[in-house]
Formats: sequence, C-alpha cells, structure tokens
Amino acid sequence: MSQLTHQTAIVTGAGSGIGRGIALGLAQAGAMVVLVGRERAKLDETARQIAAAGGASRVRPTDVTVEADVEGLFAEVRGWSERLDLLVNNAGAFDGGPLDQLSLAAWDHVMAVNLRGPFLCTRAALRLMKSQHGGRIINIGSISAQRVRPGSAAYSTSKHGLWGLTQVTALEGRDYGVTCGCIHPGNVAVERRETDRVEDREPMMKPADIAAVAVLMAALPAGVEMLEAIVLPSEQLYVGRG
Repeated sequence: MSQLTHQTAIVTGAGSGIGRGIALGLAQAGAMVVLVGRERAKLDETARQIAAAGGASRVRPTDVTVEADVEGLFAEVRGWSERLDLLVNNAGAFDGGPLDQLSLAAWDHVMAVNLRGPFLCTRAALRLMKSQHGGRIINIGSISAQRVRPGSAAYSTSKHGLWGLTQVTALEGRDYGVTCGCIHPGNVAVERRETDRVEDREPMMKPADIAAVAVLMAALPAGVEMLEAIVLPSEQLYVGRG
C-alpha cells in the first residue's frame, strides 16, 4: 500500500471510468494524485472516493486540448510539489460511424482529445521530468490500435498515433531517466452514451483491473520500463478479432 509514497501523479480524464479507477489505485498505493478533467463535479466525486479510502488528491479542472490550460496545470503542479513522478494520459473520446459518413467535426474532436491532449501533457511533463532527471509517463491506448473494428476510423487512428507518441517519448526520455509505456485495454465496463454497442455484449473488465496494471507499471524500479501492456478479459477475442 506504500509503493508510491511521496510521489506526485497527474491523471487526465480522472472524473470517471478508467481514469477514476487509475486515480483511486495510485492514491491507494500512496501517491498524491492531481485529478484532471473538464467537469469539476466529477473530479470532486473522485476526490471524495480517494479521501474515503485514506488517500490524497488535488482537483484541477483542465481541458487537455487547450495549450494554455495544460501549461497552467503543470505550472501549478510545479508550485505544489518538488517533482512530478508520473503522468497518466487517460482522457479519451470516441465518435464512430462508417468512414464515408464520418463528419470532420467528429474526426477533429477525437484527434484533439486522444492525440493533441497527450501531446500537450507529455511535452509539459517532459520539460519537468528532464530537469529533475526522472519520471514516468503512462499512456492509455486501446487494443483498437492493433485490432480495428468497423466504424472506429477516428478512434483507431488516434490510438495508433498514441502508440507512436509512446515510442518517441520513450526514446527521447531515455537519456534523462524518463520512461514511457502504453497500456492497451480491451473491453472495460465504463459509463457510455451508447447503450447497445457490440462491446457491451462481450466479456468485460472493471476499471480497477486497468488500475492494477497502471500501479504495477508506475511502481517499477526507475531503470525499468514496461513499454507496452495488452490487458484483456480472458475470454475476449483478440487474435482473429474483426
């Protein structure tokens, strides 16, 4: 329960779903977690759950697609804490449909949240972590980065891009003690607007299952990197998925 004691972590998209699960897991492991997202009420609820479990957190509403918001977030964290040990780029968006019917607005929204946001946060985190010569970045990807489904053009493309960003970050952070890895979850039971998606009728994990992997990755020795982790319900199709 003290694997991450005295560490400071930022989790984006911490107001619900996988992000809330990861924030709770990191806090239970001893980290002070900065909860990032657009909706303060949801972040406050995550903070309440962390406090009830005996953990520590701070709420910082932020739109990760807005450069000024992200720069302000990291400036504040630098003022709160001596160092930033961990960034979890979790905030994500899905907007689907047949490729030939996909609107530009939907495409741009998914790319902004799933790629621009991690880029802005990673850039700011690297500046801090390189100066302190150490830190870890965890990106939350998807098996859709490797096994696509129809109607997921924007989402799958963005997760392919996030995997590329992960590798470049790991490479450029190497000489500064900064590691970067990517967790690719399979189906996770989270809040969704859609009520009858194919995935909802398949085997599901809980956000806590992904949190356990994130904590494992975060607690690795400083000189050890888990570049990629594919995490699935044991009965979910992956090989041969279509």
